[in-house]
Amino acid sequence: MLNVLTHGDPSHPKLLIAHGLYGSARNWGVIAKRLSDQYFVVCPDMRNHGASPWHDTHNYFDLADDLAELLDQPTFVVGHSMGGKAAMVLALKYPHLINKLVVADIAPVTYTHSQTQHIDAMRAVDLSGVERRSQAGESLDPEVRDFLLQSLDVKEKRWTLNLDVLEAEMPKIVGFPDLDGAFEGPTLFLSGADSDYVTRDYRTVIKDLFPASRFAKLPGAGHWLHAQKPREFEAALRAFLT
Repeated sequence: MLNVLTHGDPSHPKLLIAHGLYGSARNWGVIAKRLSDQYFVVCPDMRNHGASPWHDTHNYFDLADDLAELLDQPTFVVGHSMGGKAAMVLALKYPHLINKLVVADIAPVTYTHSQTQHIDAMRAVDLSGVERRSQAGESLDPEVRDFLLQSLDVKEKRWTLNLDVLEAEMPKIVGFPDLDGAFEGPTLFLSGADSDYVTRDYRTVIKDLFPASRFAKLPGAGHWLHAQKPREFEAALRAFLT
């Protein structure tokens, strides 16, 4: 069972938020707390991340099954990047568990880029003498430094990421599995206007799998749209979910 952080009253409608690669439930704390006025927000650490169990596999069927274990009724589901792909597979495999689906800045396609350079950078950090997160960030990519450092346990001198498995499974993470059928429920593909993760060329395959999908972009935001434009992201979620 995944480690989860919850916010709000359990009697409210449930909202599940699935984070992206190298992320954690903590990344969503501010938005989750603000949304907890209307929803019971459940933020899991995905497998091989945070305080959740480590496994030898990291594919979207497994990630979707992990999320399904947290749901016992139709639920609002939001997923960003890797979490968005997991949420899409969840909706395609278990449509009865989804009320509405929001996919943040990702498409159900295979991308050509890899994210292993961040694994190399994290491995290269000598954690033995690190007393503060800022010390470990000197050699990390400035664009994602603060984000990656949230997965550093300074006290234990370790990353809370299963770097070996994430590296081995990277082709599956940047890919997307072949699935039959479609999710007919309301779906919003919410993207950063400055991001190239969801292009018009992908809309055909999106519509095949999610025929009721709608599209929106947040001006001034890139791939990390929820961190770059948190209030606008929150407003878009509220408008769609209600």
